[in-house]
Order: sequence, then C-alpha cells, then structure tokens
Amino acid sequence: MTEFRLDFRDSETAFADKSNSELKEKYRIFKILNSPFLNSLGTYATKLGLSMGLPIKGLIRSTIYKQFCGGESIPECDPVIEKLGQSNIGTILDYAIEGKSTEDDFEATKNEIIRTIERAKGDPNIPFSVFKVTGIAPIGTLEKMSAKKKLDAKAGAKCERIYTRVSEICEAAHNAGQRIFIDAEDSWIQDAIDRLATEMMERFNRTKPIVFNTLQMYRTDRLQHLKEARRTAQNAGYVYAVKLVRGAYMEKERERAEEMGYPSPIHATKKETDADYNAALEYCMKHHEDMAFVTATHNVKSTRRVAEAMLDANIQPDHPHIFFSQLYGMGDNISYVLAKNGFNVSKYVPYGPVNETVPYLVRRAEENSSAAGHMSRELELLSDEMKRRGL
Repeated sequence: MTEFRLDFRDSETAFADKSNSELKEKYRIFKILNSPFLNSLGTYATKLGLSMGLPIKGLIRSTIYKQFCGGESIPECDPVIEKLGQSNIGTILDYAIEGKSTEDDFEATKNEIIRTIERAKGDPNIPFSVFKVTGIAPIGTLEKMSAKKKLDAKAGAKCERIYTRVSEICEAAHNAGQRIFIDAEDSWIQDAIDRLATEMMERFNRTKPIVFNTLQMYRTDRLQHLKEARRTAQNAGYVYAVKLVRGAYMEKERERAEEMGYPSPIHATKKETDADYNAALEYCMKHHEDMAFVTATHNVKSTRRVAEAMLDANIQPDHPHIFFSQLYGMGDNISYVLAKNGFNVSKYVPYGPVNETVPYLVRRAEENSSAAGHMSRELELLSDEMKRRGL
C-alpha cells in the first residue's frame, strides 16, 4: 500500500489560476447558491426578467454564466480551454441548449455537436465530446421507444431520424478519433438511449473506447446493468465504455413514480446510492484493462477510492482507460489536485447563447440548492484560500 495521500483540501492548488478578484467573485456567487432562499429568489427573478424582456442578459453573463459557462460559441470558449489546459485539465465542450422540439432544431443541434467534435480533433486539451439524445430527438418518441410500443408510420419515421442523427454524431467522433459521451436522462426514456449507445459502441468501439454510455447509479438497476453491459461487450468483441454519475433527476423520478403508481427506480437513501456508486467503481477498476470508465463526481471519497487504488496497484495515473471529470466552476479542489498528480481529468464546459443556456443554469442552481453540503464545502475551501492569501 502506498503511503501517499492526495490532499483534496489543498486550496492553493485548487485556485492557483484564480486572481484575487476572481476568487472574491466566485465566493460571492457560491454564497448565494448556498442559501436556499437567495438561490430560489435569484432563479425566480432570472426566469421572470427574461420572460418580460428585461435587460438582464449582461448581469447574468458577468455573474453566474461566467462562473459555469465557457462562452456563447465554440471560439468564445478558447480562452477557457487554454487556461484549463495550462493546468493539465481537459475541456468537454457541452452545447447547453435545452427545450427544443422541432426537426429543424434537432438538425441544428446535431450539426453543432459535430462542430464540437471537429474543434476537438487533434487537440489534447479536449479529450471528450458530449451530447444529450433529447437535444436531437423528441421526448415523446424516445418514451414510446423505451416502452417498446408499436410505432405508427409517423413515429417510425421520427425514430429513424433519431437513429440517423445519433449515428452521424458517433461516426464523426470515430472518424476523428474523438471519445464522446452520451449523457444519461430520465428513466422512462433511458432504455431507448441505452439501446442506441450499445449499438454505437458495437459499431465504433471495436479497437478502442470511442462511445461512452452514462449510468446514473442512484437507480437501483444500474449496477447489474453495468455488469451485463460489459459482459455483452466482451462476448460481442467490442470495448465497453461508461461514465458513472450518481444522478441528477431524483425528485422528478420519485414524483413521477408516485403519480403513476410504479415503484421508484431510485434508491431510498443516499447511503444506498453511494454504495452502488462505489461498487461500480470497484467493478470498473477490476476490469480496467478490457473496458474504459469515467469517475464523474464531486464526491471526494469516491474520487480518492479510485485514484489511490490506482497508486496502490501501480497503475499509471494517465492510464488510457481511466478518467475523472467535474463540472466547470465546481469541484476545483478535485480537478486541480488530480491534474497536478498526473491523472486524466477534464471539466464539462457548457456553452451557448446566454438567454438559451438559462434553463441549464437554473437546473444547476436548483441541483446546488438540494446539495447544500457540497456548496458548503466549496465555500469552505474558497474561504480557506482567501484567508491563506490574506484577503
């Protein structure tokens, strides 16, 4: 066993690339996010102001948008990509437009995702691309596909267009040699997404991991799914690749299950979710030579479990099958400490027009308010660094 321990309370490393003014601004933003009342008030005011056409875009851009987004376009994200790269942290360009519903919108989003792949090609600072299937597909059709309902001609045509778009994105990633995540979504549409991801892996992961599916480990069935999916890949002769997250739609999942009278697909307690998440990490570590995985979390214990298990087993920190990921603007104590010690780490960097990324930012704020413990830890670290600098 190694005696070396990663210090995830090292605020000097976590905020090394932040100026004093940037640190103070970040502290102010997180102070608001840590207060449920101020958070809710700010979220409500933002929605109301934009719906009324009030000139608040500049305020949003200079505050919460600047903290959590890279820019309004791919070129605008270049300074963020470069700055993260200087600390050996990769960027994942995440086109954060939500709520679109027309075929033209879906095509436009697909084309933008392919542009992120083209931008990433050959750039070591952009190790992954990413997309949400709901960004390029109608939710109703995904729901029918997941329920395995018989599709009429119109729904069948939509289904074919979904498959074509997913295929075009994954083929572009394969041709560019660019790894790509397919993000996880609501349980009632996830089965269709899983099947699409499996087919894309079977086509494009023949020699190395290109397409990664995402598993939300707060679901009671995901640990078994992980094991079965890897065995399926082994038998079919392709590389299984997965991103592990805890999950982001807990309240919505439980409410829908109660309304519709089926058992909640979500673990009853955080302890159970943590247990499954860590069991999944252990399974992936055990099989890391024949599969690839991403530990996508802001949880220090889970991160430490993988990183120090690698060190104990003399696995190189930059092993090509093991990755870590956090959100831009959050979890810097994890990202920067991992990067400093040579691990593969990257940040999700959302981008898009300010007014169109508000749904993403509002969701992020709402998630943050329900994870007050995490916000408190972020504030604590920021406070520690401000004291260290004498601010």
